[in-house]
Amino acid sequence: MFPKYDVIVVGAGHSGCEAAVAAANLGSKVLLATMNMQTIAQMSCNPAMGGVAKGQIVREIDALGGYSGIVTDETMIQFRMLNLSKGPAMWSPRAQSDRMQFANKWRLMLEANENIDFWQEMVTGIVVKDGRAVGVRTGIGMEIETKSVVLTNGTFLNGIIHIGEKQFGGGRAGERASTGITEQLLELGFESGRMKTGTPPRVDGRSLDWDKMEIQPGDENPGRFSFTNTSLPEKQRPCHVTYTNKKVHDILRTGFDRSPMFNGRIRGVGPRYCPSIEDKIDRFADRDRHQLFVEPEGWDTVEIYVNGFSSSLPEDVQHKAMQLIPGFEKAKMFRPGYAIEYDYFPPTQLKVSLETRLVKNLFFAGQINGTTGYEEAACQGLIAGINAHNAINDKEPFVLKRSEAYIGVLIDDLVNKGTDEPYRMFTSRAEYRILLRQDNADLRLTPLAKKLGMAHMENRLDRVNHKTEITAIIQKHFRKESVGPDELNPMLESKGSAPMKQKMKLINVLSRPQISLDDLRKSIPRLNDYLNQYDDETVRIAEINSKYEGYIQKEQEMVDKMSRLESVILKEGFDYNQLVSLSNEAREKLNQLQPRTIGQASRISGVSPSDISVLLIHMGR
Repeated sequence: MFPKYDVIVVGAGHSGCEAAVAAANLGSKVLLATMNMQTIAQMSCNPAMGGVAKGQIVREIDALGGYSGIVTDETMIQFRMLNLSKGPAMWSPRAQSDRMQFANKWRLMLEANENIDFWQEMVTGIVVKDGRAVGVRTGIGMEIETKSVVLTNGTFLNGIIHIGEKQFGGGRAGERASTGITEQLLELGFESGRMKTGTPPRVDGRSLDWDKMEIQPGDENPGRFSFTNTSLPEKQRPCHVTYTNKKVHDILRTGFDRSPMFNGRIRGVGPRYCPSIEDKIDRFADRDRHQLFVEPEGWDTVEIYVNGFSSSLPEDVQHKAMQLIPGFEKAKMFRPGYAIEYDYFPPTQLKVSLETRLVKNLFFAGQINGTTGYEEAACQGLIAGINAHNAINDKEPFVLKRSEAYIGVLIDDLVNKGTDEPYRMFTSRAEYRILLRQDNADLRLTPLAKKLGMAHMENRLDRVNHKTEITAIIQKHFRKESVGPDELNPMLESKGSAPMKQKMKLINVLSRPQISLDDLRKSIPRLNDYLNQYDDETVRIAEINSKYEGYIQKEQEMVDKMSRLESVILKEGFDYNQLVSLSNEAREKLNQLQPRTIGQASRISGVSPSDISVLLIHMGR
């Protein structure tokens, strides 16, 4: 009935979709197995992509040939660039999407790929022979042959949904949990744990009083996630902001004795940076209010997502408290919020390629690795799909360094440090974030995608090369062109910057903290005429590269120093017990994780600088 596949991807969420297209676009024959074809690429939680650090990840996915950025652009209802008051390393794109259009667009793009087949059924196990994944087993007892397997099960592995004192099996509202895989993996020697996440109530927008809330419009000139020429909406839908209050908190507290979070029924650890509303009012008892973002789910639907009001309290308590929020006095709920508890597998059991150490050609990606968020899941799926293809074609694993991408930071953190709470990406996790900006993701990563063999990236590389060339031309102009005091002093004084006493090069004026390129363009007509021949995106990169040249150079020097350690390859399968000068903890961790390089070894928790010195001496360095 089935051919033998190159890659079988289990689960069709954000991670599974990216894994499938990555392997397929590299030439593998892929089967995407899902329990429900109607929920492919479902936005299970908020109808948005991007945000702080997450937006950088989506742009990196796009630069590597993934589809998340394209789908987001084509289905967005609002776009905002966050953190513009901070430096460019912190600028982060975020978009609200039409939930139904998002899932539909993803499915159509998957179906358009001739290398992807689909199968709707629960996968209950992996077929393993001689320590290698060679197939999957389905709920009706079928075995489908493959050369590699990527598990992207999300919150479905033995999922339990909690609403107050009620609990029932499920991987998502209205869908059953997935069983069998956890039990088999434990038999194979894997360790598992439990995690928890949650979602807020959905409400009827027709029952809300919008005049009592603050309006939050999108950017006047919306940007894109994709580096392709995706279409953008001619108009945008606004979001709104409102706040909880003391009365809301008092009502919520009346349900604490029936809360699964407080009475011990939930054993899994929840996301620290996205707590439930009951967790917030318990942990921050001195706060009289908490901000809520009231987000539309699409262009035409009246369904509204109440961002910030995630809860697993009894539904009657949720509804009663909600109606004390300004604008929600007559709110009707479509469904209550709930918490979901599910199995995950500590990611220290993986190689940096996301292949498991215990079973060859078996890859894990997404929430199965202990992460939270669409973006974190999608980028892991992309890397797992690439490496599943590479593994069966005797190619080297594709591994991004911490200095190359936020994706590299995320995977390096997971594999070397592990996580005992849902992992979320932040800009603060990246030590080279001035190099890893959202605006230059294509310059950093598209050449790597082309080198991998992503056939659909040919034109993208031409665009990158042109962009690099034009950026250099603009920067050269900044270094060469001089301006006089009479042209700029009025503007400098209005900005609180010291006036010029003689002519200066443009780059020296631009490097002043208070001065932007837009300020210079308004004051120097000939500069504006010169820059108008180029697109805004390239001009912006040239400005950032020029303005932060010193910082960029320092970070690059740090990268160069670390790259020396990354180039020292460690022997696979080496017994570190032979090196008696290592600490006991270092021997244990190194034997367990088997790092590929000295650089990776240096980032493992419990491996000290003196242990690294021992390794370097052993390597003859």
